[in-house]
Amino acid sequence: MAKYIDVHPDNPQPRAIGQVADTVRQGGLIVYPTDSCFALGCQLGSRDGIERIRTIRRLDDRHHFTLVCQNFAQLGQFVHVDNDVFRAVKASTPGSYTFILPATREVPRKLLHPKKRTVGVRIPDHRVAQALLAELGEPLVSSTLLLPDEEEPLTQGWEIKERLDHQVDAVVDSGDCGTEPTTVIDFSSGEAEIIREGAGDISRFE
Repeated sequence: MAKYIDVHPDNPQPRAIGQVADTVRQGGLIVYPTDSCFALGCQLGSRDGIERIRTIRRLDDRHHFTLVCQNFAQLGQFVHVDNDVFRAVKASTPGSYTFILPATREVPRKLLHPKKRTVGVRIPDHRVAQALLAELGEPLVSSTLLLPDEEEPLTQGWEIKERLDHQVDAVVDSGDCGTEPTTVIDFSSGEAEIIREGAGDISRFE
């Protein structure tokens, strides 16, 4: 059974955040809130966690996983960002955007797009997610919690706990999340290509 961890949305309790971080460090798979939707998350090196995300969402090997980072300095360890792209990404973070960029050697092969050698990265504008990332000191491997054959992500923590009780290790609830996933911008060619229009304003990339 998954642990249900209630966290205050504006002042996340350190003890609760520490409990979530410990679950991640022990190889657990969590559901946590972001500034767009609830997301599935696991530790960077957790092969089991990645496979469990694939199973829950029925993803193939072409799916872009996202490294959810605390800040821009951390993001820069995992992707190559040239000057023009740097300015565009920096101006849009933190926020509801995922950027696809060429990965550095710090990124495990299982997370890379098999042909492009790219990975998604984002910095969420959400206090609970930020508190968790600060406690972990490393990114979370993440994917939007959108279940197969469903058009919209789940928005209620208690419902997620009921639906995924035996498939995840913890559900972090800080209130309802939205149903609109991040806007995805592919910068792997050096130019902005809008892959998915979502919660982030696309006008600056058009």
